[in-house]
Amino acid sequence: MSLTQISFDDGEALLDWRALTEALAEGHSCPKAEVDDTFLYRGKDTLLSRSAWIDGLGIAVKTAMIFPDNPTRDLPMINGAVTLFDDATGQPEALVDFHLVTKWKTAGDSLLGARRLANPEAQEILIVGAGTVAGSLIEAFSAVWTQARIRIWNRTTAKAEALAADYPGVTVATDLEQAVGAADIILTCTMSTDPVIRGDWLRPGQHLNMIGAYRPDMREADDAALARAQIYCDSFDTTLDHIGEFKIPLDSGALQRADVLADFYGLADFPTYDPSAITLFKNGGGAHLDLMTSRHILDLWTRSA
Repeated sequence: MSLTQISFDDGEALLDWRALTEALAEGHSCPKAEVDDTFLYRGKDTLLSRSAWIDGLGIAVKTAMIFPDNPTRDLPMINGAVTLFDDATGQPEALVDFHLVTKWKTAGDSLLGARRLANPEAQEILIVGAGTVAGSLIEAFSAVWTQARIRIWNRTTAKAEALAADYPGVTVATDLEQAVGAADIILTCTMSTDPVIRGDWLRPGQHLNMIGAYRPDMREADDAALARAQIYCDSFDTTLDHIGEFKIPLDSGALQRADVLADFYGLADFPTYDPSAITLFKNGGGAHLDLMTSRHILDLWTRSA
């Protein structure tokens, strides 16, 4: 079996945001994934290897090399690759660009949650944060909510302005509380360890979709936001005991496990949009989503050949 190599540009030319969310939904109809992570360290440098196996879909190993000093060498801080293996034989099938899989998996994960929970006629989308993920969210959500205005808020306004300049029609918000109150969909992609979204800013009909927190000490919404919302996530296994968004309030008693109503393995339990409810979705990520995304990319590549 020959090994297919898919570059960022070649893969991105084949992809569509709506189709990706359907592939992610279909992937969760397969048997539940087995996942595992491996970390190796050399001083400040890190090797992170995330693996997933889904019976019937295949095996993926996503390896990330994080070298913080690389920017001083004019090199990217993060490099890596995703290797996809055949489910039946274990033979390598494809080497897919790391940044391609990461971009589409991360934004596609949140987009699937929002497509199930948010107002399909949303007019105002707020993105809190102005890093790389924010750009991916602009592309993903504008592809579905074509009629919506998109605004960006960031602690450093100049960074929000720089990102907005890359996307015609996107504007910058300077007052976070006011911007949250006006938004139908709120997307958070910060590196905050302290909540940036307050529950008393929210109103019925809104959808809060959180991406940023990934460590046990990180969170983006306060206890009041959790208390007011109907809560959903992509995976119980990668969020409840691992990410501060849920782990901190679970440990304090402000949140109970039963308060997180469903994950993507229970997509049938995600409700249709309810204008009287506030919904909250936590994007925790995971290697199983990298596998589903990589398989979708390889399927598109094979059909286009």
